[in-house]
Amino acid sequence: MQPRFLTSLPVFNEGSHVLDVLAEVRRHAEDVLVVDDGSSDRTPALLAETEGVQILTHPVNRGYGAALVSAFEYAVNQGYDALVTIDCDGQHEPQLIREMVKRLFSPTEEPVDIVSGSRYLQIFDGDSFPPEDRRRINVEITQQLNMRLKLDLTDTFCGFKAYRCDALRNLSITETGYGMPLQLWVQAARLGMKIVEFPVPLVYLEEERSFGGSLDDANRRRAHYQQIIDRELAACPSER
Repeated sequence: MQPRFLTSLPVFNEGSHVLDVLAEVRRHAEDVLVVDDGSSDRTPALLAETEGVQILTHPVNRGYGAALVSAFEYAVNQGYDALVTIDCDGQHEPQLIREMVKRLFSPTEEPVDIVSGSRYLQIFDGDSFPPEDRRRINVEITQQLNMRLKLDLTDTFCGFKAYRCDALRNLSITETGYGMPLQLWVQAARLGMKIVEFPVPLVYLEEERSFGGSLDDANRRRAHYQQIIDRELAACPSER
């Protein structure tokens, strides 16, 4: 029996991308959930006219991490076997969705809990050049997490991932912002989850996209991420 999987897109003010991205995602996934995280542009109106897509709405903007947590809870509560998360800014390649799910449930390889997209595992024709500060912070944070958690990652911030829902049940994510993946990595490592990376193209359509508020300053963003890591390592129980 084929695994039943949900593909979810966290969305906040993506009126310029949402219809095109959804059209492409629906070519490769039957069950699609959009988590509209309090959009104030034309996104809600566009979604209201879109058929064949499940929509979960946050009345106010709660943050990227909060939108992902809502997708986690929805997938688990609705009895899916797996969840794929993909951003709605046009960075990711929806044609890879089924390949990532297939890797989760490969009958010939060790069972996997998380398949995480990596934009730095392989070079693709047409790859973009990432904004310098984002690449630098990604490298620094990735190296630190690898050292402290004994992981072997190349990209800790890619939003294109596939999860076994049985693994999602064991996570307790409270970080609501863009630092949410860091809390996830600490918990996943401490729970002994099997993680593999999956090469995905490096695409930046909007290099100046805002993180919001003080996080647009690279130094403050780096310090914020460090606080999340330190806090979660202090709070998380030892490896099992």
